[in-house]
Amino acid sequence: MTEHFQITLNGKLVETDIDSRALLIEVVRDCGAKGAHIGCLTGDCGACSLEVDGRLAKSCLVLAVSAAGREVVTIEGSRDAIARELQSAFVACNGFQCGYCTSGMIMVAIALLRANPSPTEAEIRNAISGNLCRCTGYEDIVRAIASAADALRGRTFERNT
Repeated sequence: MTEHFQITLNGKLVETDIDSRALLIEVVRDCGAKGAHIGCLTGDCGACSLEVDGRLAKSCLVLAVSAAGREVVTIEGSRDAIARELQSAFVACNGFQCGYCTSGMIMVAIALLRANPSPTEAEIRNAISGNLCRCTGYEDIVRAIASAADALRGRTFERNT
């Protein structure tokens, strides 16, 4: 069964017909937002993390119809100071290798830093605990998030090389 579907995706109104059983990740990617990745389809990896009405969501667990009429933001639409600082910090701190998990990690980190601009290492690790990375060992990801938090508070972070 198909339904007419409308969301605001990364600031643009999107209207399409979708299967009523479609997952939000499938619809978002079909609409051109490829930054949210399909990893597990069980909510375990976090590669599909995005925001729905300002709240973090694993889009592989969300039926698209439940997001109808809402604002959906993927990594492509995340352009505020927090997102920009995190993206720079991930590059500077080598917080990625293959990059598959990176957009989901950054979306989780955005939510963390909005809620807590001064997270401890334990709070950072807890925030990203629902996102899997098979390449980095997490140390550089944690360092990147801490670096971004420091920079956003007006401090500089010295990178260990």
